[in-house]
Amino acid sequence: MTQSPESGRWAELVLVDGGGTVLGKLPPVYVDVPWWPEVETIVRAVRAQFGYDVTILRLLSSPPSGMRGGRVKYLAEVTSNVACTPCDDVLDEQPLRNAYAEVGGPAADLAWARSVLARHGLAPAAPPVQIKTWNLSSLWRIPLEHGADAWLKAVPKFFAHEGALIEALGPHAPVPRLFGYESGRLVMRYIPGEDLWRATHAQRVAMLDALVELQTAWTAKVAALTALGVADWRATALVRAIERTFERTRSQLSAAAARTLEVFIGGLDERFRALAACGIPDSLVHGDYHPGNVRGIGTDLTILDWGDAGVGHPLLDMPAFMERAPAEMAASLRDHWITLWRARCPGSDPARAWQLIEPITAARRATVFLGFLDRIEPAEHPYHGIDPRDHLQSTAAILAAE
Repeated sequence: MTQSPESGRWAELVLVDGGGTVLGKLPPVYVDVPWWPEVETIVRAVRAQFGYDVTILRLLSSPPSGMRGGRVKYLAEVTSNVACTPCDDVLDEQPLRNAYAEVGGPAADLAWARSVLARHGLAPAAPPVQIKTWNLSSLWRIPLEHGADAWLKAVPKFFAHEGALIEALGPHAPVPRLFGYESGRLVMRYIPGEDLWRATHAQRVAMLDALVELQTAWTAKVAALTALGVADWRATALVRAIERTFERTRSQLSAAAARTLEVFIGGLDERFRALAACGIPDSLVHGDYHPGNVRGIGTDLTILDWGDAGVGHPLLDMPAFMERAPAEMAASLRDHWITLWRARCPGSDPARAWQLIEPITAARRATVFLGFLDRIEPAEHPYHGIDPRDHLQSTAAILAAE
């Protein structure tokens, strides 16, 4: 029976040995997790069907856009002899390729992680489990001798600040606890609970409380954040970034959207002045704050994935969070967010700030995704290819509704 691409995907693996020689390919395997970066199910399926242990390195080809379903071809490394079908795939060199997507890259990351754990008197109790790999991260679970897992995360150069930022936020912040880090990779301690994609209303309220408390604590320390290498989304830098993104994406937009955005960009300086007058200062911005990037039990929360972080207006974190809020929760969450900032910044007008910043938040996301496209290899462009256009179209729709 044909499987629906919406419920899973077909994964075809081209195999390469430790010297970089292409050995051939395996018949496609079907896995019921549709998301392309999620590779744990692929590794399990290959082991179950063919008896081979593989490490997924990167995409070779995929449908033209999106991150889920369809037929996806991956490059996978093997360390033992395998029987596979000859193929004519030729591997290229790409200057923007992540180290963890190269032959031997995951093995080097795991060796580093073992050395970090050894300094804490810990050793793996079982083979590491590859969870995820794509242009923004590589994630492994490392079972430890005493029950709890460690997590190895490697990231691209443009997210290399993540470990240093987590350390800077401090031991009392709701962030992962680290065994160790260096530029571009970190080893995290076990975090109890689950990723809170299906968060309750009480959990979402607690997420807002935690975020605003962190942001309030860092309003006077923006210079320390920028020194770590996080993105700059303050008014001057963000206006220029939005201008550049619009000019580079204009040809993909409808004529009506382009006209609307021209007017918007022409008035951005004035909009930012009005936003500043609302009385909420620049601070830490998570950059992709939504329940899936929070893990925990009940309202004991840990905020994950700080690679997207930057400095700018705190309400830049609004869209990722609100677009995942169930309709029946949206109004109360918005009101709670506004109430938090009104209490934290007496005399401020967060409700007005919310209105002014909404199209800016959509345009910022367009700049972020265009930045990804500029810094990833071509085979990975389907992950983000239509995002700059779509977020600028969303910006125009928000402006039309104003």
